Amino acid sequence: MLKVLVINPGSTSTKVALYEEEKEIVKTEIVHDIEALKRYKSIIEQFDLRLNAINDWIERNNINLKEISAIVVRGGLIKPVQSGTYFVNDIMLEDLRRGVGGEHASNLGGLIGRAIGDKHNIPVYTLDPVAVDEMEDVARISGLPELPRKSQSHALNIKACVHRYAMENSVKEEELNLVVAHMGGGISVAAIKEGKIVDVNNANQMGPFSPERTGSLPSMKVVDLCYSGKYSFDEMKKKIVGMGGMIAHLGTNDAREVERRIQNGDKKAKLVFEAMAYQIAKEIGRMAAVLKGDVKSIILTGGLAYSKRLIEIIIDMTSFIAPITLYPGGDEMEALRDGALRVLRNIEKPKIYS
Repeated sequence: MLKVLVINPGSTSTKVALYEEEKEIVKTEIVHDIEALKRYKSIIEQFDLRLNAINDWIERNNINLKEISAIVVRGGLIKPVQSGTYFVNDIMLEDLRRGVGGEHASNLGGLIGRAIGDKHNIPVYTLDPVAVDEMEDVARISGLPELPRKSQSHALNIKACVHRYAMENSVKEEELNLVVAHMGGGISVAAIKEGKIVDVNNANQMGPFSPERTGSLPSMKVVDLCYSGKYSFDEMKKKIVGMGGMIAHLGTNDAREVERRIQNGDKKAKLVFEAMAYQIAKEIGRMAAVLKGDVKSIILTGGLAYSKRLIEIIIDMTSFIAPITLYPGGDEMEALRDGALRVLRNIEKPKIYS
């Protein structure tokens, strides 16, 4: 039986899970002490703390590492890559240490995975990181040559949805044109052409506003705000990613709380929530145009896809384009597991990062 160990570092916690084939044996979210994390100047310096916590979890759960077929980790901010499953090789480790794509907790995934894998002779993989870049050249051009559009998205869940849709409908991924909207704390809406993400909004900078991000903004007004003297550089960045969108309007990033307010007659909450759905639907229309209307299905996924109110608005605005497919949620741990299993079962060949 194939056993897969999954490691997924987040900003203040690390999710770990053990699977036997598709069966979950144990899954835990290790929550790290915030004050302890603050003592580190960089995320990479948290390596020992997180590795020790994972090793303790392995020991407490009596996991025999000699039985593990593969370790798979959440992909970090590496150089742009095609989608797929990759060996975590030495070149990737060096790029993760240097933070070539930026600093993020996910950069620790490959480092921790290899530390465990090297000790116990276990292969280590990662797949579909945020850095997946399959954009067509025409999609990269913005209105300023020094500010090209870059492909950054919730690629792990987006590609997992493509895999799932292809399996459920007995079609090849390379034959599929889809629009996939991942709707969570950030929102990525992707045009999938012949199985590849040929265009997508960067959820941190463009597209619909989300529970905690502004999405696209009136650019001249942003310039005015930056030079108003009211906000520092770091404060402005936080306003755009972290404190923008729904939380800026309503003081919460919890869509369930907003829906409770709507049910209690809060008209402002209703307007803001409907505006978010409206903008998601508009972005879906933009991506359908990229595919010239040749769309097999529109897939709605992520945590917000559980909201009946939100989904109804999006369906009402976009169902003329293509049938709607709902994949609510989007378990990163299962998506990572499935990527490793595809390699172990020789369904997919692992790629080499260089």
